[in-house]
Amino acid sequence: MSVSLLGLGPMGAPMAGNLLDGLGALTVWNRTASSADELAARGATIARTPRAAASEITLTVLPDLAEVESVLAGEEGLLAGWVDAGIDDPVLVVHGTVSAVGVAALAERLRSDHGVRVLDAPLSGGTAGARDGTLSIMVGGDPDDMTAVLPVLRHLGGTIRHLGPSGSGALAKACNQVVVAGVVTVVSEAMLLARSAGLDASVVVELLQGGLARTAVMEQRASKWIDEDFTSSGSARNQLKDLRFIAEAADRAGVALPTTATVTCLFERMVDDGLGELDHTGVYRTIAGLSRPPRTGPLTRTDAEADR
Repeated sequence: MSVSLLGLGPMGAPMAGNLLDGLGALTVWNRTASSADELAARGATIARTPRAAASEITLTVLPDLAEVESVLAGEEGLLAGWVDAGIDDPVLVVHGTVSAVGVAALAERLRSDHGVRVLDAPLSGGTAGARDGTLSIMVGGDPDDMTAVLPVLRHLGGTIRHLGPSGSGALAKACNQVVVAGVVTVVSEAMLLARSAGLDASVVVELLQGGLARTAVMEQRASKWIDEDFTSSGSARNQLKDLRFIAEAADRAGVALPTTATVTCLFERMVDDGLGELDHTGVYRTIAGLSRPPRTGPLTRTDAEADR
């Protein structure tokens, strides 16, 4: 069984390393070829084009469906590569966080027009989970296709679940992102409040992590708030993209998500202010920008009433 992975970004590169270790053979492709140098030194086959990377099971770790479409089409695309290789029923695994509606439509078209089986299998666990092979993988598509791909996915994730037909994995990831974006935002508020009161942010994080407020987000991202270093490991722009997918899903379901709507407004402001390439924890700066100078002296009844 041939396996390939396209997209060697912060998630894709460590995933490819785990697949190479577990399978012993792997073909990889990346738009910036130098990103594959380390994997090449470890024995991976480097494809010059998506066409050359076409395999029986092809994983894409790309940011959106437009990128997936771009590696499928054209003379040097995956579709041409599957024909070259005589692979009649390949499985394409879409690991990016994408629209549930969009990926379901893509799956239907590829199946009917080209015989390509598509699984949407978005990921959660961040770069640490990708490195450690402990990702949570949410799968939508035909259960038989899931069974065929499961031995490969087990090299990548610790929690792998099939949710239902095409688009179900993407919808589960939307639920995940409701929580992630919300937690990132409220932790930013907590850190801002702590720092404004002169509290040691590292001590506050330690206390929060020792109690009911403990979260994987703080476990992986605490240093961002403590050091106020919002260098990106998961950009605000991508977080906003995910939030818009959530809004699309909620609208189709007729579900009101008022907290998520507020979070979306904050990330829209962050991106509009030119901060979209910062880490999503950088929403701290946007929230800080909404603050006013502190009052001095004791809080009075008038002050309290003014805050209502």
